Amino acid sequence: MGAERESIMDGTTLAAPASALDLRADAHVHTGFAAGRDSVGVVVSAADRAGLTALTFADQVGPDTTWLPAYADAVRRARRRTEITLRVAAEVEIVQQDGWLAWPADLGNLEAVSVAISRLPLADGPAGAREVRALLTAGRLVPEQVAEIVVTATIRGVERASRYAPTQLARPLSLLAHVGIDDSAVTPEILGALAEACRSTGTAVEISEAWRSPSPRVIAMLREADVAMVAASDARYAAEVGHWQYLRRV
Repeated sequence: MGAERESIMDGTTLAAPASALDLRADAHVHTGFAAGRDSVGVVVSAADRAGLTALTFADQVGPDTTWLPAYADAVRRARRRTEITLRVAAEVEIVQQDGWLAWPADLGNLEAVSVAISRLPLADGPAGAREVRALLTAGRLVPEQVAEIVVTATIRGVERASRYAPTQLARPLSLLAHVGIDDSAVTPEILGALAEACRSTGTAVEISEAWRSPSPRVIAMLREADVAMVAASDARYAAEVGHWQYLRRV
């Protein structure tokens, strides 16, 4: 993204207090612009049928993304045809241990940022789940070390992202499950540091229906720490928008 820049927007978020999770608002959905399958209009229609009052579009972006203006325009056009509150956001990946994110070239169209970490940021670059499992098997990494790297990079990532736009944390700690590590490897002290970072930056933690993340244990600890949380289907198909099973259980 180049040099650090000032916040792009001072707008409000959809975050609710931890004690009042609003299942009428879906804080993370995808469209055919990136990881999803359906158009913005089709997703909005599905949200209306599901009885939602608010929807955040958070398609995956990166340095090579060129479609953000068209994406934002599609959401703005949809606003004229619905009473649902629609927000233009994007999912941005943490790619370095210092929390640096794979920003698109222009953030001007975004009203929020959803921060994600799906590969382990190591000193020589991000490692996928298969590579991390191999490193664990070889004894070059241990579970507690991986957990600390994930949480530390996440903390630094939300601190960076919150300088530019209202920030959400997508599917926190889901990478641990993908590499076969139970989130008990995340100590209360480390999780407390993550909670403090979320509170101090105004970052809302997404409880992801699709990823079943975070776990009930982590949700309980975040709730105890008064961290704001939002319901997120992470839907890739319109039919998944605003439908909750995992969230109702936890």
